[in-house]
Amino acid sequence: MNDSEFNALADTTLIAIETAVESLDTDIDFEMSAGILTLTFENGSKVIINRQIATHEIWVAARSGGFHCRATEAGWVCNTTGEGLGALLSRVCTEQAGEPVSIAL
Repeated sequence: MNDSEFNALADTTLIAIETAVESLDTDIDFEMSAGILTLTFENGSKVIINRQIATHEIWVAARSGGFHCRATEAGWVCNTTGEGLGALLSRVCTEQAGEPVSIAL
């Protein structure tokens, strides 16, 4: 995958995350700026999601740690946990929101 293909895929993914968060019943604010998506929870905690062009990964920063996801034929997969990006985001958002959050991608 070249940089242009990666950027297109990352853009599509970040928009899908925004759409999924917007449709939740949970109160999570989000802001996209310069390719960085910030999710802010009622308790003030944040989850930061951004693209890393050099490594062709999407990175997620949460209270529980930093996670790097690579694109596979099955979708974005976390290098350390093996979770899909949607499952990873659901888990870390649930931890930070203090209530169940399901982000389907």
